[in-house]
Amino acid sequence: MNDYQVARKIMIEEQLRDTGIQDPSVLGAMCEVPRHLFVPRLLRPRAYLPCALPIGYGQTISQPFTVGLMTALLELHGHEKVLEVGTGSGYQAAVLSRLTKTVLTVERITPLAERARQILREIAYDNVEVYAADGNLGLPLAAPFDAILVTACADKLPAPLLDQLKEGGRLLVPLRMGENQALYRYWKTNRETLVERSVDCHFVPLQSGVTTVGAGNAIPRSAHPAELAQAPPDSQREARG
Repeated sequence: MNDYQVARKIMIEEQLRDTGIQDPSVLGAMCEVPRHLFVPRLLRPRAYLPCALPIGYGQTISQPFTVGLMTALLELHGHEKVLEVGTGSGYQAAVLSRLTKTVLTVERITPLAERARQILREIAYDNVEVYAADGNLGLPLAAPFDAILVTACADKLPAPLLDQLKEGGRLLVPLRMGENQALYRYWKTNRETLVERSVDCHFVPLQSGVTTVGAGNAIPRSAHPAELAQAPPDSQREARG
């Protein structure tokens, strides 16, 4: 067993199971997906620690607990078509792909979308499709979706996403409430929309448009050893995937 496999098993026990995430399918998926491949090479020794890590363009890969919790809250059964808004590194989409039939994921920063697509192709996760697109608009031509997951904080729920959610589907989104953020889960049932507040959180803002640059520089800066000390701790900023 290599060091990454050992680190992944420790991550499952200490960051997920011990914190209340018990769904065996979620634990199995996160034990399978090689998280270290989704972070810059020089940050790989920290890939399984309980913290967010920079991936370039001012974005981070969320800490494992956040990925596990959001995945569990979708309550996937294996047959669904899932939309992810905010591909980022591609890690969240990879985890979802182990639990459902199809994952479509959109990323507004084109180089991040391209890199995530390449990594997913290299590890043969063939049921994930990555699009460079404005996530606020969803993917109307591919709708409706059984589940939608948003990995950036919105001031209000984007109406197109709710419109693209199938009857009986679940939508998970961080929303800003004054200076704070909280994770909300929406259900469509009997032509009504129900909502439940989950946990407080801290994500980067959900932005509009498509761009080739982000709020910061690309991979070379975040891959430098000098950046290691600047990686956000688990209580700080999360971002896409």
